[in-house]
Amino acid sequence: MSEASFTGFAHPALPTVDEIRAWALDPSSLAPEGRHWDLTLATDELADAWLDLAGDATCPKRSFALHVLYIYSGDAVRTKFRVHSRKRVDKLLDKAQESRDQYVGLWVANTKALIRQPDLFDYDEWCNGGLVRRPRRLSPGPTRR
Repeated sequence: MSEASFTGFAHPALPTVDEIRAWALDPSSLAPEGRHWDLTLATDELADAWLDLAGDATCPKRSFALHVLYIYSGDAVRTKFRVHSRKRVDKLLDKAQESRDQYVGLWVANTKALIRQPDLFDYDEWCNGGLVRRPRRLSPGPTRR
């Protein structure tokens, strides 16, 4: 099977939940051309879909879905919850805790650590995929005064 651009997006910059699911479950589809497509996908409207896809061990784009979750929560904390409300992030974390997937569990633990200690935010780790490529539990250091 060769890889090809996915033609199922009416507007790739504003995909629907159904379009995201179809793309993510297609093993031969590539992401649309263009820089920072991943950053445009970390929205409240798509967050539940990304969570479902990240917890699905059979999803071909599972690590991409996890990457978008890290962008979502990292951006929420980095902006002091102006981009995504604390209530919405907490609701997503509650839903994620029902997952038995170890990588989703690690995302939950790391997001909670970031909420407690926002200076754990590092753009490369949270928004450029570092925590997906090198999964590990972040541990908050001593609280600064």
